[in-house]
Amino acid sequence: MRTFSLLKGLPVFELKTGNKAGDICDLSISGTGKVQGLLLRKGALLKKTYIINIEDVASFGWDGVMIEDTSVLQAIPKHDDYTCETHNRLTGKMIMSREGERLGLLEDVYFKEELGTIVGYELSDGFFSDVLEGKRVIKTDDPPAIGKDAIIVNVK
Repeated sequence: MRTFSLLKGLPVFELKTGNKAGDICDLSISGTGKVQGLLLRKGALLKKTYIINIEDVASFGWDGVMIEDTSVLQAIPKHDDYTCETHNRLTGKMIMSREGERLGLLEDVYFKEELGTIVGYELSDGFFSDVLEGKRVIKTDDPPAIGKDAIIVNVK
């Protein structure tokens, strides 16, 4: 299990050549709450963003992500998927339970690397609450309902 914050900034390497393909900058998340792929920033001066489907990742290491070769990099199509920090941003969005309880603001997601399944959410109640009490993690098996104003989850 991994969080987005642990992946952000990790280099992506090609297994065939050992060359660095770029750095992880975001996650692509479907409307059903599944991690579809990793967004990768590539280039020195004029950085371009690409997507790697989660199935095309050879392995997730603590110091880097491995792919077979750069042929798995795809230009980002115009789509309605969500991301953690860029297009259709999920971080900072209100998380509500199905029972109508305000749980907090989304800070990070926990997901299974092999499947892309999101299994938990790290929530914040604000800076002072985070300092005094720490951030909360809620776990869920069911896909969330992602809306414009809130994310609805079924809490375990």
